[in-house]
Amino acid sequence: MSLSPEILQKLSNIVGVNYLFTDNETLNHYGHDETEDYVFPPNVVLKPANAHEISAILKVANEYKIPTTPIGARTGLSGGALSVYEGIGLSMERLNKILEIDEQNLQVTVEPAVINQVLREAVAEKGLFYPVDPSSMGSCWIGGNIAENAGGARAVKYGVTKDYVLNLEVVLPNGEIIWTGANTLKNSTGYNLTQLMVGSEGTLGVITKAVLKLLPKNTHNVLMLVPFYKANEACEAVSAIFRAGIVPSALEFMERDAIDWTLRLVEGISVNVKPEHQAHLLIEVDGNYPEILMLEAEKIMTVVEKFDIDEVLFADTEDQKAALWKMRRSVAEAVKSNSIYKEEDTVVPRYMLPELLTGIKKIGEKYGFKSVCYGHAGDGNLHVNIIKGDMTDDNWETQVPIGIRQIFELTVSLKGTLSGEHGIGYVQKNFMDIAFSKAHLELMESIKRVFDHNNILNPGKIFPDEL
Repeated sequence: MSLSPEILQKLSNIVGVNYLFTDNETLNHYGHDETEDYVFPPNVVLKPANAHEISAILKVANEYKIPTTPIGARTGLSGGALSVYEGIGLSMERLNKILEIDEQNLQVTVEPAVINQVLREAVAEKGLFYPVDPSSMGSCWIGGNIAENAGGARAVKYGVTKDYVLNLEVVLPNGEIIWTGANTLKNSTGYNLTQLMVGSEGTLGVITKAVLKLLPKNTHNVLMLVPFYKANEACEAVSAIFRAGIVPSALEFMERDAIDWTLRLVEGISVNVKPEHQAHLLIEVDGNYPEILMLEAEKIMTVVEKFDIDEVLFADTEDQKAALWKMRRSVAEAVKSNSIYKEEDTVVPRYMLPELLTGIKKIGEKYGFKSVCYGHAGDGNLHVNIIKGDMTDDNWETQVPIGIRQIFELTVSLKGTLSGEHGIGYVQKNFMDIAFSKAHLELMESIKRVFDHNNILNPGKIFPDEL
């Protein structure tokens, strides 16, 4: 579509001429995220300063029925920030302040463009803890985390973003500004609009402030890397650890190729990976009493020793711990640097992980693609990176989508679902029929229409094209 000079002038009057952009370089920059090689530039990029400017923008967009896509840090992997119908790209980058850290009530109020790690470090200085830690925590923003209900390594013990959102200031598609809840730990007052907004992928409203719950910061942790000779046994060990009565603060699975590629890409990490090792588990326990943590680590050792493992590496120093976490958090970048790829975000009950991994490999053999798997095994969340390698372009375009559909069908048959933390966005929407009936999808779409009658806010996401 194109925007008339009249509309552009109205938008310029709202944000100021210095915060409206129509040059191709800027439009292309804001037209992509980390989702494969997709680029969908908007017609104009706006950089509002506050909720009132966003309200005015959305009133114009609603009047002229202009597609409007909230744009965060663009670290997403499902295409949630892509302007697939052009229109307005609404960059949230100027709303980047930590407004208040309430040490008495263990709460923090932030704007959406606060970087996850910046928030974590700010509250840590006061002895507090914000647990949600996506692999992109050094660059992703809190607003995007809320929009996608982001998880991370420590979700296994502490939960995901939705478990820490108490209240949201939101601009609705018609320009109304509301608070969705209350700054309280309990709230049984009306419909839970806060949780409806979390994970709605920018389709129901634009988040402009968030009140988040904090925890006291733990003082100690123990981190170990366990090499397995059989990848399936690494998956089996995950459930066994929980059945033994241990709840780790993190439990990560990495297939052999994931580690090999990462070690080649990232300097300063030394891990002895033998040719026979097929997978590793990175396991962390945390708390305030070192003696209890050592007992838990010993109990984990008694569990994993029942499997075919090699010598376990215990991280003795903070530098070693940082190196192991750097290795884990660099896997996605390493895979991307090696090949064209597609990343799927499957999740199943953790006991089903061995069956999921085996099934993924069989599907890959059937359709001629290789996969590299890693992820948050402690909560059943397995990232499946499908590698193009030496596949022909034709097979990549025709066979891989069939294989992906079968991977999702397998996932749902194992009582799992399509996405654990990346969201549906643009790239997964046409698989939604696997997880939901038509009636279920139509109910979701009816909720969208209540909030956004003219379908201006982040259109082309979540719902299948044929719905």
